[in-house]
Amino acid sequence: MTRAAVIGCGDISALHFAAIEAMPDVELVAVCDTDPGRLEAATAAHGVAGFDDHQRMIEAEHPDVVHVTTPHAEHAAIAIDALRAGVDVLLEKPLAHSRGAGARVVDAAAESGARLGVCFQNRYNTPVVAAKQLLESGALGPVLGANATVMWHRDAAYYADRPWRGRWRSAGGGLLMNQAIHTVDLLQWLVGDVERVRGGAATRVLGEVIEVEDTADIVLDHVGGAQSTFFGTLNNPVNAPVTVDVVTEGAVLSLRGALTVTYTDGRVETVEEDASASGPRAYWGASHERLIRDFYGGIGSGEPFWIDGREAQKTLDIIQTVYDASFPARPTND
Repeated sequence: MTRAAVIGCGDISALHFAAIEAMPDVELVAVCDTDPGRLEAATAAHGVAGFDDHQRMIEAEHPDVVHVTTPHAEHAAIAIDALRAGVDVLLEKPLAHSRGAGARVVDAAAESGARLGVCFQNRYNTPVVAAKQLLESGALGPVLGANATVMWHRDAAYYADRPWRGRWRSAGGGLLMNQAIHTVDLLQWLVGDVERVRGGAATRVLGEVIEVEDTADIVLDHVGGAQSTFFGTLNNPVNAPVTVDVVTEGAVLSLRGALTVTYTDGRVETVEEDASASGPRAYWGASHERLIRDFYGGIGSGEPFWIDGREAQKTLDIIQTVYDASFPARPTND
């Protein structure tokens, strides 16, 4: 049995607990949270030992893997402590709350040899996988460009419920770090490595509630000449579907949940998601379990997880470059 522990028992941890419980060869041995109420609820729900200090938990329970699902500013310190103890680490996004902290996590993983993964689970969505395979096949010709949008709604109550979300020192950013990071990641993963970032971020509506951004626009120049654009806001009346369009010489690939491929000769193909998500958190998608299973499948192989710290740093660097231009005096808690 692989011994697993979860550090951080907030909203997103539910998906990690469910994935752990679904794997017959993985045993949850401990949970950790600094909030007494969440810790008590998690220990009662899962029937395992509870700790308010992650280092004491690691020393006492000797987990093989820790899942880090804490507020962003806690990611780096916890991951580094676990990696140095020889424990494999699966981090919720982002890699860290700042560029410097992210680099330290990458270095710790390299020095320890422990396995590090970051949850960019949208890369596992069936339509996204199909789009990636089509683009890599070369059958569609070169990529000419792409665009993406995240038009969601967040209000004052959302930030009042978890005040860390709206602060630079605890969240590391707003829309781009907490909501749109998955979409920015898909742009750079589908279209290719980025060599130039131009963009801006601002707090257009929620300035009396948060200090981070609620709106952003980005232009990415990719290696090879393609250019992609991104626009996102948290001031839309509803949570609209995320959109990603990739234009090639041979077709336009449109992601709206499903993938629609419209070829230049008029043919149209559709790839649907084969695992549905429901409930108020359905916008998280259904691919956390796929990613977590894949991460565990490589434990002990000596091979790095394919979405490791260096891979996750690419998207973090894009976002931090936009912040450098838009909020140069922001506190980084670095």
